[in-house]
Amino acid sequence: MSGLLDGTFARGGAAAAVSGDAWFRSLLAVEGALARAAARVGLVPTTAADAVSAACTAAARLDLAAVVAHAADAGNPVPPLVRALADAVGERDAVAVHVGATSQDVMDTALVLMSRDAIGAIDADLAAAAEAAAGLARTHRDDVVMGRTLMQQGLPTTFGLKAAGWLAALDGARLRLAEVVATLPVQYGGAVGTLAASGGAGVAVRAALAEDLGLATTAVPWHTVRLPVADLAGALGTAAGAVATVAVDVVLLAQSEVAEAAEVSDTRGGSSAMPHKNNPVAAISARACARRAPGLVGTLFAAMEQEHERAAGAWHAEWPTLTELLTTVGSAAAWLAECLASLRVDTDRMAAGAAAAAEGPLAAALADALTPSLGRSGAHDAAAAASREARATGRSLADVVRARTDVDAAAVLAAAAPDVGEAAAQVDAALAEHTRLTEGEA
Repeated sequence: MSGLLDGTFARGGAAAAVSGDAWFRSLLAVEGALARAAARVGLVPTTAADAVSAACTAAARLDLAAVVAHAADAGNPVPPLVRALADAVGERDAVAVHVGATSQDVMDTALVLMSRDAIGAIDADLAAAAEAAAGLARTHRDDVVMGRTLMQQGLPTTFGLKAAGWLAALDGARLRLAEVVATLPVQYGGAVGTLAASGGAGVAVRAALAEDLGLATTAVPWHTVRLPVADLAGALGTAAGAVATVAVDVVLLAQSEVAEAAEVSDTRGGSSAMPHKNNPVAAISARACARRAPGLVGTLFAAMEQEHERAAGAWHAEWPTLTELLTTVGSAAAWLAECLASLRVDTDRMAAGAAAAAEGPLAAALADALTPSLGRSGAHDAAAAASREARATGRSLADVVRARTDVDAAAVLAAAAPDVGEAAAQVDAALAEHTRLTEGEA
């Protein structure tokens, strides 16, 4: 069934970055880098390290089927992988295989490498979604739409400010992910964290391993101090929340009764029973993928409680959970990028909705203008009569006011004009901040 649903829940590049093949590539990358690090500090011959490094880049030479078959025997795939590497390079060069390490060192570092790759893919989709949001903010900077609070119409705002809010959320999520990726650490401590099997050069090996893999080094192992995983979970959960907020806005704007925005696609949006429908599939799918994230984040936070020098079960629970979290957040980001790229905004519909909502303030402004000549009660009755006339004739109240000769119609309309405050200035500020962020990436 999983393959059938992959188009929805394994979309974008993150899924490939944490696939089974990616796991193997990352595990082998760690073992290869470890051999090179050990040779660099003089623990093993360079020739042996070269042989191991070469074997790690030629997976076809390894019996990976045996690794899969025996991965559960030791509770993780590293022991059978180490045997496969030793068999591949021969007894002489096997001295450079898995030097001073424990299985968790390789698993944790591989998980970090995969997370970095997956977040690179997620970031690309978040960047695309942010760029689309920036375009919407720019295009619709001053287009009035009714703001809604507690699911009810509130006061006028602009679609530009709404899109600028989306942009700020997506840019903020990207910055948080980047901060976490920049500090992702290597794991190397040996059996119980003492580096006893590293011949007195363990700290140097850890530093060399970190440098080889482009990771941060640490003062001590983090075998049961799972802050790096928690940081990843938190930043990914935050990104999912940002994506979900944009997606649900689109879903609500695309409701038939609202119809202020719609996804436009030649290939998606149809219904099996109702040919006329145009469902916002990308927004719906982004929301569905993002909805899975909080539970996965919660599992990773719960797994932070780990005993002594090696956890019995909590550590193991992280592998599939973080893999799924990266996949589902990546899918949500990919869907949102598609959603915003295909979003069509109906400015006429937004303007009509804002105008309809403005009839109350307009009637009040008309009553205020008539009060000096008719008195408060007479002015109220005249404004009420004008509203009834508008409904009876199918005209807007604004048109009825324009036809009156007993008031300054222009002044009345101006008094009731939508007040969007400093919306435009805030849109400009969000766009300027976005430009600073994207120029910094160039």
